[in-house]
Amino acid sequence: MDEFTWPTGPEVPTADAVLEGWPATVAALPVGAHITGEVIGRQPFGVFLRIDGVPNAIALAEITSMPLGMDLPALGALVSGEVFWHADNHQVRVRLDGWQAADE
Repeated sequence: MDEFTWPTGPEVPTADAVLEGWPATVAALPVGAHITGEVIGRQPFGVFLRIDGVPNAIALAEITSMPLGMDLPALGALVSGEVFWHADNHQVRVRLDGWQAADE
């Protein structure tokens, strides 16, 4: 298996589902909301997450929020974090809990 992978599979919402569900996603996941989810994709720039309870949402935790010396979570890892932004491309941006603790 490659170290990096894009989100794929039946559990990943289609682009149309993400777009159609965006107003509900923003309402369910306001900035500051605490989330839990599963890593469904890994790229050099961060990890994509499927968020528990919000099936049409895709979250991204970017390495710009990751402290130096930490590794990206593995594909399939269960993680938690905080919503800090809603991107124009319909992604929920998240800072993972372990990353926040290392910042403080």
